[in-house]
Amino acid sequence: MKREGSRLSARTVPTREAPERERAFLVGLDARTRGRGAKGSVTAQAAAARDAAHGANAATTPISQKSRKDGAPAAASSDGRPSIPEFDAEESLAELRTLAESAGADVVGEILQRRDRPDPATLVGAGKLQEIAGAAASVNADVLLFDHDLTPSQQRNIEKVIERRVIDRTQLILDIFARHARTREGQLQVELAQLKYLMPRLAGHGVEMSQLGGGIGTRGPGETKLETDRRKIARRVRHVEEQIENVRRIRAQQRQRRESVPVATVALVGYTNAGKSTLFNALTRAAVLSSSKMFATLDPTIRAVDLPSKRKVLLSDTVGFIRNLPHTLVSAFRATLEEVQRAALILHVSDASNRLSAEQDAQVEIVLKELETEKKPRLRVMNKVDLLDEEVAESLIADAESERSHTVYVSAVEGTGLQELLRRIDQLIEEDQVRRVRVCVPQKEGKALALLEAKGRISSRKYTDGAVELDVEAPESVVRRVQEWVVKGQG
Repeated sequence: MKREGSRLSARTVPTREAPERERAFLVGLDARTRGRGAKGSVTAQAAAARDAAHGANAATTPISQKSRKDGAPAAASSDGRPSIPEFDAEESLAELRTLAESAGADVVGEILQRRDRPDPATLVGAGKLQEIAGAAASVNADVLLFDHDLTPSQQRNIEKVIERRVIDRTQLILDIFARHARTREGQLQVELAQLKYLMPRLAGHGVEMSQLGGGIGTRGPGETKLETDRRKIARRVRHVEEQIENVRRIRAQQRQRRESVPVATVALVGYTNAGKSTLFNALTRAAVLSSSKMFATLDPTIRAVDLPSKRKVLLSDTVGFIRNLPHTLVSAFRATLEEVQRAALILHVSDASNRLSAEQDAQVEIVLKELETEKKPRLRVMNKVDLLDEEVAESLIADAESERSHTVYVSAVEGTGLQELLRRIDQLIEEDQVRRVRVCVPQKEGKALALLEAKGRISSRKYTDGAVELDVEAPESVVRRVQEWVVKGQG
């Protein structure tokens, strides 16, 4: 339903019958806070995202601002730099809808409210909350999902009026992470984030837990029960942190073993649903789950990839980032994200077909800065060029072949641009550098000849008395193994 001339707009979304799925009603808020530095204000978040994006992309214009199949025009700011489209309230609500579907819910309705500032007690105001309660009841919603982080008191106040479960954005993301975690490590990291989220929300969480404070019915057993639950959660948090620390030690040992061999690690990072896992599968021929659902990948996967120089690198697929990623998740997933911190090269994968790819990139920059990896060598990979206008995509791919370009355009689905991507990775990896040498290997040294054939690129071959003279380009680690046959003055 829509009300003309009102700040409140609602839309009921028809869904198919699915009794086993929860019926979710979405609530969005367009709070146009003008207070400078207001926490969570759209203005403050957008400014931070713009600063991060301009810092990272000073020499690169996002492909989504150049041309898409829908013909959206590119815009420019007053200083001549390409403007960065911001998430508006409707697009933010659309992202929440995708999150809800990834969590296994059927979206049966949604409301977007526009107001000057959030209400401190109920976020949306008492009158609007009554209207939301009626709209949710009319579609028999099981749960209300707010596209905003709620304080514990706001959540309690809303539940009293709505008389339905109320979930905020952070709790929804945590639920999706819990649903998709497969390994013990991933499950521990999600549990730690959930426990830290739950701790401040214990008071009044359920009928059996009384709120702390004065008044009849708030003393005695209720308070004891609350403090007991807090101590239980605190003990569990310490236990989970100890287990995660064990995981970090094991991962560090594995990393040390890997680093003893001159093989570099390349980490894929990017906004959720940018196509990282599809690209990972295309490069490694692995079978990692790739899905249009958000956060389909939580547990890190590492596979070897052969570069054109015949060097190997380890490619690491990591969890996707999202706007306003809960800090508890970034902290909990540090054990996983250490692969990004220790990587020799970061591949920042973006969705070329998304109008908001620049804004999404800016959000990724914020997380990378929190991980203190923003200065690492990086290559921008614009994925999904198959969704662009064909002529524009071909032009961009050709332009990107310039050695000065820091961007590669690919389609992981169709395989477009993957060889160019591997070539660019090969150029940027400094570990186990390729050397050009001349060797004279006795023909009886079959192992050495086979090694050079397998690991090097041979440009000339000449047979002499009982030996083979080769001009070869090979990694330093290979050259060291045939050093005794390197012709003096040739490497």
